[in-house]
Amino acid sequence: MKNAKTQIGYLQAIISVIINILLFAVKLWAGIKSASIAIIADAWHTLSDSFSSFLLIIGFKISSKPADEKHPFGHGRAEIIFSVIVGTILAVIGVNFLVESIERLKSVHSAQFGLFAYIATIVSILAKEGMAQFAIRMGKKHNSYLLIADGWHHRSDAISSIIILIGIILGKYFWWIDGILGILMAFLLFYAAYDVLKNSISHLIGEEPSDDLICEIVELIRNKIAQPVYLHHLHVHYYGDHREVTFHIEMNPDLALKEVHTVMDEIENLLRVEMNIEATIHAEPYSLPDSENISEHDKSK
Repeated sequence: MKNAKTQIGYLQAIISVIINILLFAVKLWAGIKSASIAIIADAWHTLSDSFSSFLLIIGFKISSKPADEKHPFGHGRAEIIFSVIVGTILAVIGVNFLVESIERLKSVHSAQFGLFAYIATIVSILAKEGMAQFAIRMGKKHNSYLLIADGWHHRSDAISSIIILIGIILGKYFWWIDGILGILMAFLLFYAAYDVLKNSISHLIGEEPSDDLICEIVELIRNKIAQPVYLHHLHVHYYGDHREVTFHIEMNPDLALKEVHTVMDEIENLLRVEMNIEATIHAEPYSLPDSENISEHDKSK
């Protein structure tokens, strides 16, 4: 059974493909009628979002596959890899808009915009921003880098349509307005690509666990495990929704090996049930007085 994040991902992708194809047809027709290179380019930009949506489907399909012999930690990182691809596409689109805008300034290009161009552009803005807000909100709710990246892709299309709308309104007064606003939009796309790639690549390479997560693990063990244990060298490894944690625990050296193993099993089961984390634990003896405060010992590590 698919989890909620995967279901939302599929729903977002299917809606994106349908709406993007419809918007492409409307904007392409508006661009042809008004002889506007900007609107025609924006139409193809919208169609490129369909490719991003197909990547969304593939990314969620792969990341939702269970663990197997070759991939014991599952396929969750596939989602991050595909979000890197989407971020790269954003950057490429930004480069294309930058080049297109500069060429437009060089050629002193102007277009004749009619009512249909206004309507098509406004509809595109509303539809794409609505899709962007839905994708980004769901991405944050379900901790999905791929959904957030796809949301930024939709927002980039909404921004491009806003710039074109401004160009339509002011174009009859300033022939160069489309080119200047196109350059501005290109840099906004570069920022969006940077934001998506920065988070995704950092997560893919590996990040230090947050202080909140460390405190949550330590407090859970303190409150639920009767035997005193001291944690240090804690590391967290992310595989999409699947998390693996490794750490050392120091325990009373007088305990029998069987007792130590029992405590380790209790900790592993506790983290699995309470936090959906798989733990690998290394046990070693401590040499501190029994009266030493546990928090002070943790800080010293």
